[in-house]
Amino acid sequence: MRRPVIRSLAGGAAGIVAGVIGGIALTSVSAASGPTPAAPGVDAVHIPPVLTRAGEPVTLRYAIVCAPRDDGEPCDGSGSVFVRAGEGGAFQQLTLKRGEDSSEGRYFVDLPREIASSGEGFSYYALLRDGANGATITVPAGGSAAPQRSVPLRDAAEVALGPHVFGRGRAPDERVVEAAWGSEVGEAGLAGSRGLGFVGPSSFDVAADGSVAVLDQVNRRVEHWSRVGVKSTSLEVSGGLADFALEPGGVMDVLEPPNRVSPAPILRSFRSDGTPRWGQRLSDRTWAKLAAGPTGPVVQQQPSEQWLPVAEHGAALDRAAQAGRGRPGRPFGNGREVVVERVGSRELRLAELAGDAVVRGWRIISTTPLGEVQLAEPLGNRLVVVTKTYTGDRSEYVVLVLDRSGIVNSFAVESLEWAESAPLARFRLAGSSLYRLGSTRAGLFVDRFDLEVFR
Repeated sequence: MRRPVIRSLAGGAAGIVAGVIGGIALTSVSAASGPTPAAPGVDAVHIPPVLTRAGEPVTLRYAIVCAPRDDGEPCDGSGSVFVRAGEGGAFQQLTLKRGEDSSEGRYFVDLPREIASSGEGFSYYALLRDGANGATITVPAGGSAAPQRSVPLRDAAEVALGPHVFGRGRAPDERVVEAAWGSEVGEAGLAGSRGLGFVGPSSFDVAADGSVAVLDQVNRRVEHWSRVGVKSTSLEVSGGLADFALEPGGVMDVLEPPNRVSPAPILRSFRSDGTPRWGQRLSDRTWAKLAAGPTGPVVQQQPSEQWLPVAEHGAALDRAAQAGRGRPGRPFGNGREVVVERVGSRELRLAELAGDAVVRGWRIISTTPLGEVQLAEPLGNRLVVVTKTYTGDRSEYVVLVLDRSGIVNSFAVESLEWAESAPLARFRLAGSSLYRLGSTRAGLFVDRFDLEVFR
């Protein structure tokens, strides 16, 4: 069972290159024509500095991944970054240098101070190549039409998290779903073994009426839990670890990883009765997260490291159309988007944008290391953030409710993940409640935490 390589909603490059080399289908992108298959293949990893601080030097780093050479030497990579201050005007071409630090990207360029410190931020894209065969890739996929954007994080609220105390997680307000492992209606599918690990339902979502839909890809169905009972809807899915989102009207979106039949990730859209609407290949090689956007499903795609729409108003977008609409943050209503950047293992930067302007921002510093960001979404005039915190042998989730001045509410949630699910699909925000997907040896559950109950 193959799964996408997940960088997380905000994380580092460590481990991604190994995942790319280890069997993910490579893609090549042409800046002129949009995404096209590679021949024989070159890929890349880049973690964009989407939120910068005043006076902060900026170094752009790339990992260029090529097919192994016959002589055993590293990839013969090279490339250029095309960068400009703000969002308009001509791009300046900068040649990448090759360094010895492969953990964060061997190929790098230091941005000129006048660009890195621009009050309007900066935008850029890169053209990378394998010198052995001439294969190229443009990152992000949209090139000059949809470059990566970086904005200054000014007047951010400073939040200091002291040492995390494990074992004091908040109890849920209600367990809304509880299902034993199995294949009957009201049960949850389980695959795998003790040696390889177990996989359960990979994702879930919450409807406007509070009912919970769980993607039970092992049994190729979605189960809907409500106050009146459980309903099962069959879906034509591959059974791999997938992400899932509900749209208005009961439309269901399933984002599937590559498999034996399809070598590329595909977003499949289904009607409320489970009949297929359409399937659309993603612009990029892989994905991190699926969400319902203001006009249709959006996906955080990689290596572009952007949120790209895959459909608008019910109609699927082809790969070139997706690539040309990339944005640095997840879009919400009223033209707003939320941008997340993790800096090292103890700093988290967040901002809400209107267009390319920061409306409000936060800089979180933690004594205990921070892992992936599961969720960062507006709730009225606040922002709800769920991130993992960890030590060498323990982990929990930290839930933060933020306003312009800092933390309004916070609590911890115990990590209960006996069976594997899609890595960034464990939490959903619906209304003023946070929902968590978890599992134990006994089965699957979904818990509800009411955020207006401050504890």
